[in-house]
Amino acid sequence: MSEIDIPESHPRYESLLTRHRIEAGVEKGITSKQGLIAQGRGEAFDYLLGEETTPSAKRAERAAAAQLLLAEKPVLSVNGNVAALVPGEMVELADATDADIEVNLFNRTRKRMVAIADHLQEHGATEVKGLAADARIPGLDHERAKVDEDGIYAADVVLVPLEDGDRAQALAEMGTSEIVIDLNPRSRSTQHATVPIVDNIIRAIPNITEHARELADSGHEQLEQCLKEFDAADALDNAEQTIRQGDLS
Repeated sequence: MSEIDIPESHPRYESLLTRHRIEAGVEKGITSKQGLIAQGRGEAFDYLLGEETTPSAKRAERAAAAQLLLAEKPVLSVNGNVAALVPGEMVELADATDADIEVNLFNRTRKRMVAIADHLQEHGATEVKGLAADARIPGLDHERAKVDEDGIYAADVVLVPLEDGDRAQALAEMGTSEIVIDLNPRSRSTQHATVPIVDNIIRAIPNITEHARELADSGHEQLEQCLKEFDAADALDNAEQTIRQGDLS
């Protein structure tokens, strides 16, 4: 079954669509097989969130847009699942916030890195960082430590969707502000984020882009106020309570 074969009237349309995209990503060589497991784990959390963007997530997505617009050097980090699920949407967000895009993988091979970069360029990206890997994030002993010196290493704000918790922690220890998209409010990634977004990435990225376009003409003080009004601890607590009280009926 292809995306074209899935009728939008199907009650599991969005779920089937994301599963298809992850499967196609594996076949194309951009997503690892472990990504299939990660997608299933996230989907379980999304069930309990009602498969919709909660009010607290909406506030987080607006704060994320403000933080990206305030950044001097924002970077959007992309792994295999992100590339499979929202390649065009990531490019649109980069355009809306004047951010760089950088590929960063745990299961890193040159072939996968090039495949993801090519895939993003097929969806409109003009430049994709990550292949140089001429710097390392301190405190990490695996492939995610490899970053571009003029990319993630130099960034003041990094969007790290579907992230490994140890890199999120290491970036925080570098003093980098992080926007994390993760459906688990208790993950290390969300716990270390300046702006944690507990939402499905297929909803979150377009929402952040929409807010960024709305806020594009805002002054520095207005953006700072938008970020100041956001409380990360409250956002995580609200998400956890929603999940704990999730209704599967």
